[in-house]
Amino acid sequence: MTLNIVMLKPQIPQNSGNVARTCAVTGARLHLVGPMGFEIDDKKLKRAGLDYWHFLDITYHKDIHEFFTNVSGGKLTSVNSMPDTSAYNFYYFETNAAKLYTEPEYEDGSFIFFGSEIEGIDEALLYKNPSQCVRFPILAGARSLNLSNAVAIGTFEVLRQWGFPKLKHFGEMAESVEGQITSDLQL
Repeated sequence: MTLNIVMLKPQIPQNSGNVARTCAVTGARLHLVGPMGFEIDDKKLKRAGLDYWHFLDITYHKDIHEFFTNVSGGKLTSVNSMPDTSAYNFYYFETNAAKLYTEPEYEDGSFIFFGSEIEGIDEALLYKNPSQCVRFPILAGARSLNLSNAVAIGTFEVLRQWGFPKLKHFGEMAESVEGQITSDLQL
């Protein structure tokens, strides 16, 4: 199963580096959509991603219009307005959405979108696709979660629904504890 993480106009390299690491360890594809507030060779971006870059499946898109053209094979194109993406498995994470992020049943090939730390997601896109907008519950009066934290929560919700495909479900400690319990029962 394939999950696509889309960061629209990211501005803070450390957030993007953290998201890259989340994608690397979960097998999610990362789409960075410009214009970005940093250069890809930014040291802060690389440092936040640590030594996980070789695990990363990443695609760069000049802007949102190029992104929609690329991922839809040219079916979703727009220059002056945002497209209706309701026929696609696109989910827009935004603080003012009506639905919680746990409500959709995410399908294979889903794209989960996160907006810029400064601007969020373009309102024209959100208003064109309200049924695909989801949010995290947070305290009234609070603006939002940190972007990289939001991506991690959203990513793991999708993967939880899918049963964490391709991911290791247990650690060595669990194996050794289980073995200890088994040997204790044999006494």
